[in-house]
Amino acid sequence: MDMNDAQVVLPSTTKSSLNLLLHPLPILNISEHLTRLRLQTRQSVPFTLGALLGNQNGRDVEIVNTFELVLDDAIIPQDSTASGSHEIKVDHAFLTTRREQYKQVFPSLDFIGWYTVATTPTAHHIALHDQFIAYTTTPILLVLSPSSTQEQKDTQTLPFKAYEPTVEIRDRKSRTVFIEAPFKIETGEAERIAVDWTAKGGASGGSLSSHLQTQRAAIKMLHDRILTLVDYVMQVLNSSAQKDHDVLRSLSALVASLPASENKHFREEFEAEKADVILTSYLSTMTKAQNILNDVMDKYLVMTETGRERDNLPGGPRGKRRPGESRGAGGFGYRGYDDGDRWGR
Repeated sequence: MDMNDAQVVLPSTTKSSLNLLLHPLPILNISEHLTRLRLQTRQSVPFTLGALLGNQNGRDVEIVNTFELVLDDAIIPQDSTASGSHEIKVDHAFLTTRREQYKQVFPSLDFIGWYTVATTPTAHHIALHDQFIAYTTTPILLVLSPSSTQEQKDTQTLPFKAYEPTVEIRDRKSRTVFIEAPFKIETGEAERIAVDWTAKGGASGGSLSSHLQTQRAAIKMLHDRILTLVDYVMQVLNSSAQKDHDVLRSLSALVASLPASENKHFREEFEAEKADVILTSYLSTMTKAQNILNDVMDKYLVMTETGRERDNLPGGPRGKRRPGESRGAGGFGYRGYDDGDRWGR
């Protein structure tokens, strides 16, 4: 193609009216896809291609899920620029099959676009875009830029950019170009829980682990802020920072409110509080052990009482007859008549 790559994306002065919502799952899927290809191909930015699933209602578009795409004839570019002598062709049979499979599981999700990894869209992405028009009239392009700019690092924005295709008429000829579309992160309750679990490394330590992680994060934040205050005071002492009397007075009041660790009364109060905490922990442990012991005793009593009632039933161990003995009134045994005695002895 003789198209100038720099003209594929319209200037930032051209705004898109698309209302785009991006869920966390596509972000995780695309990042995992890129990481896996990096390990497999040993390339820093391998060529990555996949489909976007979601729903569209007018100018409102929601990207919910993704799946990977396969290239036809095993023509795989060497890098993410998608440059080379071969034209990249998508395996449409695989795309159709996978789309139908997702449609059976998620009936509300449709094919709405595709994703790739690049710094900016080029003319080769336009060629790929033309192959997706058969599935949707305006396929959305989601681009992951692994090498984040300094502006993205400062603002802590995601290295993703979304593009909406449009038609531009120049020199009485029409061509397809991209317009950058702003997007927002949309998170549901289930996704929020899953992302939180993933961010913690999938640890299942229970409430104790969650409590310790929260404490660690709070202590780390406190430590960072203390370092910031110490750095400011050092700069003021070295005359490299302007002296702010309000800040210094606040710091002085904060330091004065802190208890001195060398104070005898503070040490005694600290040791007493520590002993109270340990005693409370021991009492809690003993209470739990006592409850367990009570449960065991209750079960034992139930079992023994059941055994006694069973023994007292007719025919039980206490009601067994001796050989030649009959059952009389009241359950007392007696022998039959004998030649010499009225009652058997």
